[in-house]
Amino acid sequence: MSSICTGLFDRAQAQMDLDFSSCTSNRSQPHHPAWQMIICPALGSLPPHGQLTFEEEVKTVDQIVVVGASLGGIRACQNLRREGFEGELTLIGAEKHRPYDRPPLSKTMLATDQDPDELQLVTEDTLVDLDLNLLLGQPATGLDVNRQVVTVGEHEIRYEGLVIATGASARKLPKTADIDGVHVLRTVDDSVAIRQRLMPGASVVIVGAGFIGSEVAAAATTRGCEVTIVEAAAAPLIRGLGAEMGAACGDLHIAHAADLRLGVGVASVLGKDEVEGVALTDGSHLQADLVVVGIGAEPNTEWLTNSGLNIDDGVICDGTMNTGVRGVYAMGDVAKAPNAWLGPSPVRVEHWTAATEQAMLVAANLLHPEDSRVYDSVPFVWSDQYDDRIQVAGNTENADHVEVLLGSVDERAFVTGYRVGGALAGVMALNTIRPFVQYRRLLMSHASWDDALALAAELA
Repeated sequence: MSSICTGLFDRAQAQMDLDFSSCTSNRSQPHHPAWQMIICPALGSLPPHGQLTFEEEVKTVDQIVVVGASLGGIRACQNLRREGFEGELTLIGAEKHRPYDRPPLSKTMLATDQDPDELQLVTEDTLVDLDLNLLLGQPATGLDVNRQVVTVGEHEIRYEGLVIATGASARKLPKTADIDGVHVLRTVDDSVAIRQRLMPGASVVIVGAGFIGSEVAAAATTRGCEVTIVEAAAAPLIRGLGAEMGAACGDLHIAHAADLRLGVGVASVLGKDEVEGVALTDGSHLQADLVVVGIGAEPNTEWLTNSGLNIDDGVICDGTMNTGVRGVYAMGDVAKAPNAWLGPSPVRVEHWTAATEQAMLVAANLLHPEDSRVYDSVPFVWSDQYDDRIQVAGNTENADHVEVLLGSVDERAFVTGYRVGGALAGVMALNTIRPFVQYRRLLMSHASWDDALALAAELA
């Protein structure tokens, strides 16, 4: 059986790496804030638990473990409590920080002097109300679905229900780990480290013109840096938005005096201990005081090796976000599931809204599997660059036809529609927030292309 222990930590200590040996007291002591509890499971073997099947009788769940203490993980905990779960709830986080919001990391955190504490998603009072066993700075290292245990270092934590929300990690350029000044952006610590180098006049090279790279470029330009963006494709965001709309996004950088290099890649990063520059595949060299790499992310699934789950560029799930093992769900960036909007093959949807919506769905489905629902929300993502806002909803990758429905690309204020057959499949907007909201609602109603044209005429 697992033993439950608690340790007393003030706010600063709670953000440090927590050591299991510091746990000394019992959960039943009422003066200990519930969210400060650390689980200290006994190291002895646990009785085996066979893999559950969906034909089994619905059973009451008394122990739930959520792995991943970012947006999805903390929202899953909140929704489990809202759904009426009163049992033992454990949240495990690899980072030492309390759950925080990630979109500002590449936006306001870099462009301003925002305090990282402002990004926290929950207050201490909220954590107390959730009555959590909260482990911070202690990444999960293994999972056995047959025995129903999550491994954290040398310790095992037992569960009856499990939510996997471990997110993804930023891809890095090879042979750059030991070069100071080469950064990726995924965590609050990454953002703080990058911001410290965004000094006026600094030479900054951004590798990748996706949303993250573009937002970092905008923040660096705002701070007076000399910015060069290196993108291997013919236009920024070309895979997701198409050539014309990708080019329109590229024009935002050009309008703010950033140097946009398209159709060229990175051959190597120059510098032994400290970054000095970047060599490009066209033979040119760029001076660099800072290099920020934004070339996508990889799901955090290493800890699931030999778990018994199906892993293929993420945790494979069905439409309800179930992994094929009863009581085990995945969500957020780490989950790969069918999506009615994005085609028949399972996909990972790396959007803030997806994590929020899936947290609600997974909590309900885990506690009430007999009434499970599928995740079918319209994908949505936004990006703030300079003084401009890009918003995208639906499927903008596989269109038969792309057309500006409202506004003008030249005036940097427009709505573009993406048609598949006779249906409106997706929408991209620049600096047209209210019309975009109306088009997003239209997508939710599974509108036709004619409906999209009619709305454009109405709004014109």
